Amino acid sequence: MVPIIRWQDIADIVIMSFLAYQLYSWFKHTRAMQVLIGMAFLVGVYFVTKNLGLFMTSWILQELGTVLFVLIIVIFQAEIRQALYRFSLLRNFFGRQEGGGEIDLADLSRTVFALARERTGAIIVFQRQEALDDYLLHGVRLDSLPSGQLLGSIFLDGTPLHDGAVVIKDGRITQASCHLPLSAKTELPRHFGTRHRAGIGLSERSDAAVVIVSEERGEVGLALGGEIERIGSAEELADRLRTLLYPQRHEKVRTPLRQLLFRNLVPKIVTVLAVVASWLIITTKEGEIFTVAVPIKFHNLPADAVLVKSTPEEVEVQLKVFSSLIPSPKQLDISADLDLSNAREGVNNLAIHEGEMKLPLGVVVSNVNPSVVKVTLARKMRKPLRVRARLVGELPGRLRLQKIRVEPGEVLVEGPERLVAQHDTIRTEEIDLGSIRGSAVVEAKLVPPSPQLRVLREEPVKVRIVTSGR
Repeated sequence: MVPIIRWQDIADIVIMSFLAYQLYSWFKHTRAMQVLIGMAFLVGVYFVTKNLGLFMTSWILQELGTVLFVLIIVIFQAEIRQALYRFSLLRNFFGRQEGGGEIDLADLSRTVFALARERTGAIIVFQRQEALDDYLLHGVRLDSLPSGQLLGSIFLDGTPLHDGAVVIKDGRITQASCHLPLSAKTELPRHFGTRHRAGIGLSERSDAAVVIVSEERGEVGLALGGEIERIGSAEELADRLRTLLYPQRHEKVRTPLRQLLFRNLVPKIVTVLAVVASWLIITTKEGEIFTVAVPIKFHNLPADAVLVKSTPEEVEVQLKVFSSLIPSPKQLDISADLDLSNAREGVNNLAIHEGEMKLPLGVVVSNVNPSVVKVTLARKMRKPLRVRARLVGELPGRLRLQKIRVEPGEVLVEGPERLVAQHDTIRTEEIDLGSIRGSAVVEAKLVPPSPQLRVLREEPVKVRIVTSGR
């Protein structure tokens, strides 16, 4: 049976499609993407084997999935942290603020093309919104204003810092001779060396703009978002960097909505189909009804009242399940927790609502029988009662009972006013005199004269038995 589609389901599919496509866009050229594809394949095999009744295979895949999940968190913690940072809606408000003034990008661009004409390799990283500390290795820390002369000196062949990347952050050069993560893309041109793979690799993992100067061909490239474009002139490079580094200072180019929707159409269609297929698998139990017995609990009992009776003590609840991922409600610990804050002395009729039951997502209440609980409250009263020892049996041999003393002699009891007023004493549990061999002190628990009375003492009382003769 095809599930009835609600507006919540449409919103569910749209949100998950957007999130899945964003993850695909960020990780499509990284090792994490390859692992995600492998995990998706294993999940598909698991569902197939489970539905076909292949218990051993599905059990092994289920146990293996738990181990792989932990390994993925450990191995790809940097990628996961970066993805969570990108998902954060507040990073633009509380993130890095621009500092150091605006860089002379025209001067830097002329230097870059001068290096290209001299066939001097170089790689310059411009940090934007996302932090790069997790990806930079073995860098030499600097703190200087970027200039064409300084960059030309750093990348001059034979100097100590020429091998590696220069990092420009907040308008200042912060590191030189940095090692960057290499790209794992297999479709890169064969003539791309380590320098190009390092620049593209960093742009895959962050929003950094990386300028790459080819030593072999004398070309200048700009790596961004895992892609590299060739730059033809210093003016073009300066304009591109200015747009990327200072978007708020320049007029933004608005992309038409139609172009945003239909750009990269094939991956978007595949993502939506995958999310819809997952939704259909998850909702295969939609409409299934379970009937469970739910116990009734209470909270917010008025301080001056005591609960005398509730009828019934449990109700039959029909639950409707919307997902195959949810275990049977019969295996869940479900209770109806009723609020007594507005209850009064006497008989109260309290209706049971769905909000008073803690249910997992995807489970709703279809019917409750009975839907009303009768709760009887009485005025609370506290009263001290004399404690008396309850003795059974006879002392052995020639022993004679001389004296009995209970410590303490009185205990405080609370309960319904009418019931507490009827009692003046409270007895201990039975004490067998046949086990007494002489004067002794016996600890005994108190037994309330009624189940509705509560003794305000947790420790047992001490019964001192004094005997004589032998």
